[in-house]
Formats: sequence, structure tokens, C-alpha cells
Amino acid sequence: MKVSWAGKRGLVAAWTVALAVSALAAVPAGAKGTDGLGAHGSGYGDAALRHDLAAVRAAGDGQVNVVARVDTSAGPLRARYGTAGRGSDQPVPWDPEFRIASTTKAFTAVVVLQLVAEKRLSLDDTVEHWLPGVVAGHGNDGSRITVRDLLQQTSGLFDYVADPDVQDRLFQHFDENRYDNTPPAQLAAIAMGHPPLFVPGPAGSTRKWAYSNTNYLLAGMIAEKADGTGATWRDLVEHRVIAPLGLRHTSIPGSNPFLVGPHERVTLDTPDGGVLDATELSFEHTADSGVVSTPADLNTFFRALATGKLLPAEQWRQMRQTVPYDDLPVPPAGTQGGYGLGLRVVPLTCGGVYYLHEGDGFGVYSRPAVSADGRRAVTVSITSTTALIDQDKVNRAVQTLTDHALCGRRTP
Repeated sequence: MKVSWAGKRGLVAAWTVALAVSALAAVPAGAKGTDGLGAHGSGYGDAALRHDLAAVRAAGDGQVNVVARVDTSAGPLRARYGTAGRGSDQPVPWDPEFRIASTTKAFTAVVVLQLVAEKRLSLDDTVEHWLPGVVAGHGNDGSRITVRDLLQQTSGLFDYVADPDVQDRLFQHFDENRYDNTPPAQLAAIAMGHPPLFVPGPAGSTRKWAYSNTNYLLAGMIAEKADGTGATWRDLVEHRVIAPLGLRHTSIPGSNPFLVGPHERVTLDTPDGGVLDATELSFEHTADSGVVSTPADLNTFFRALATGKLLPAEQWRQMRQTVPYDDLPVPPAGTQGGYGLGLRVVPLTCGGVYYLHEGDGFGVYSRPAVSADGRRAVTVSITSTTALIDQDKVNRAVQTLTDHALCGRRTP
């Protein structure tokens, strides 16, 4: 799930949270010695990572706990700031479990592309072909939208998370709805109650881009049908991705609201001076948002993706074919990236590109990335303690950290 910042602004305004910058007391990093960052030398080590992560926390006005992990063939670099939760004197875990929200979309896209490689479906198949009558009404037309459009966010479908009733439940009545596990078909039906932002043109025409969680609800439903074994989307990700890669701390809890491994508490101030603990919830349970993972496992997943362990060469090529996006800041390289099939492709200041898919949940933010050759991966996990973050500020700080970590040096 990628929660609308417009909705967050409304919540923050209603709560009138006073944001005070806290002192950044560094927790010593675990891995020491060589940074192992390959061709760009040894210019990025423990101290540089701690410095960049402190900047991420400062961008969150000090009201966040943050963890970063960089993985290379020479071993990991790690840094962390904050505690395991508000009022806790225990440091944030080195490798915390957290809901990765929209980073889930990369997992879902891999499953769909594996099915494409097995010729169980085609990226040019229409949504109407696989889900007759599901995308219809209010100007929505499933016969005009392909599987590729779903994965690339070029369908024009309304984002169900932006529905006013959904926004009200999330931001004004969270506690009463934290265990919501509405089935994906019903969530997609909410989106069909709205006209599309646009209707895709004919095959071969230039595609418009607009981020919509609805796309991945439908992609998960299509994957289940195309697989043909009765397996759920959850089963497919577990058997095709999680188990083969040995991601022991990655799971899809479904309607189970609890995190079982070491994790951080997610807390937010309320208008009446109270504190909302938003750690346990169920509404992130579908193919757009339902995976729980850790920084180490996310680095393993993205490195496996970049090195061809998850997809045949043709499907990996297709996954990296992009259209322009406009929802993230321009990265340090000065040129905006593109959105592929469940994957962003972003330029680096040192040349080349990296791959990522961010996740923005309710007070929890996932920022994993991998170099094009798969040799270097970095994940930043951010957890709110008093207020929802200004995503633009935090994204800029994370982009800087990511560029430094994957280039193996800090920008002069």
C-alpha cells in the first residue's frame, strides 16, 4: 500500500502535532572494517553510513526510528538510531521485521512475470480476459487495460486507498478499523465506484502513468487464475520467491495483525494528547502491500532479482522497460528515473542505474535498492514515533544515502 500524502497532511493538520528535532545519539554500527563496495573504492564505510542515516532521521524531524543495512560480497554495513519503541530504553533491532507496504509490488510483479515465462499468461492479455466484469462501470473498461498496464501503473484506474471512505477509516477511525481484512475483490470494487483518471490508448500508443494500488490487487487476482492450481497470491509468493531464496524472516501474515520477530513499535500522537500505537494491523494484507520482511531479507531479494536468480533474461528485461513517473523527488544524479513492471529504475551520480520499489505504510516506510549488477544493496527502514513524516524531505535524504552507498563514496 502506498498511502496518500494528501491524506496524511489532513491528519497532521487535524492533530496539530508539534514537531521538535531531537538530538541524534548514534548507536555504534555492528559491522566494521572494509566497506566492500567494489569498483568505487573504500570511500563509504561505517561512519559515512551513520552520517547519512542521521540525515534521514533529521529529515523526519527526529520523530522516527531508522535502520540501514548495506550488503556487499565483503559483508554488511549497518547503522541505527532510536529505540525499539516510544518509552523503551532498548535500541532499535539491527534487523527489524516491518510491513514493507508497496515494496510488496516487486514480489507480486516477479510472480506474474514468472507465469509469463511459463506461458500461462501474456503481458498483453486484457484484464477483462482474466477477470470478466470486474473492471467495469463509471467509465472503467477492463478490455482496454492489459496486464502490463497493471504492473506498470499505466491503467488509469482510481486508487482505492484514495476513496474518501477508506481515507476516513484509515486516518480518522484507525483504531476501529485496524483489523480490517476486506478481500481484494471488494477493495477493487471500491475503485470501480470512481471514474478512471484516464483510459489507456490502443496497443503501441504512449502510456500515461499514475500510481494506483488497485492495479496490484487485480494483478494478484490474475496471478491466482493464471496459475490454475487453486493457490492464493500468498501461496504463490511464498513458494516462488520466499522459500527458494531462503528468506527466513519474510512472511505474508494475511489477516494476522502481529509481528513475530524483533520489531519496532509504531506510535503517533493524537489530537487529545494521547498516543496511538499502530503496530498491530491487518489492512495491509493484499498483493499491493501484504509482505512483512527485514532489511537483510530485502537486500537478498533485490540482489537475487538483479542477478537473474528470479526471472529469465527476457522477463527481467521487460521488468526494466520504463515509463516516466512524477511522484518522487529528482535524485542526486539530476535526472528522474522511470517505472518498469513493479520496479523503479533510477540513475546514479557515479554512472549507471539502480533498482528499487519503496513502501509507504501507516507510519512505516521501506526503502530498498540494489545496484544494476546486484553487487551492492541497501535498505532503509523508517518508523514513526510521534507523527507521519514529510515524505518529500525524507525521500530526498534517503536518495542521497542510497546514492552514496551504491556508488561506494560520498558525493564531494
